[in-house]
Amino acid sequence: MNTDAVLDLAAGVCLVTGALMSLAAGIGLLRFPDLLSRMHAATKPQVFGLLLLLAGLGLQLRSWAVVPVLVVAWLLQLLTVPVSAHMVGRAGYRTKHLRKDTLSGDELDAVVQKAAAEEQLRAAEGPADLNP
Repeated sequence: MNTDAVLDLAAGVCLVTGALMSLAAGIGLLRFPDLLSRMHAATKPQVFGLLLLLAGLGLQLRSWAVVPVLVVAWLLQLLTVPVSAHMVGRAGYRTKHLRKDTLSGDELDAVVQKAAAEEQLRAAEGPADLNP
């Protein structure tokens, strides 16, 4: 077996596996019961699937010129997915779009309760007097 055949086989395996990981992420978005489970399905396999797809693309193109572009694309995805997942999870928690019975521990509840109590205290005090 020559080098081109091995690279083609490796690229094919990476592309098919990456596509299957992305498909699993899409199915998880449709099938999982609550926001946090769906958020997990949207982030974990999708980032790994993209890595495999980009690796397969790099192997198939066989050019060092595309490697920096592929690395930048993956790094941007790797940096933005956790931030967006955090924001979606936080917004879902605050708007009660999750199932508390599926949580094994709720570490954010004390922080949210404290913030709500402070907000109620400020609302009870009335608007701040702007004139001295």
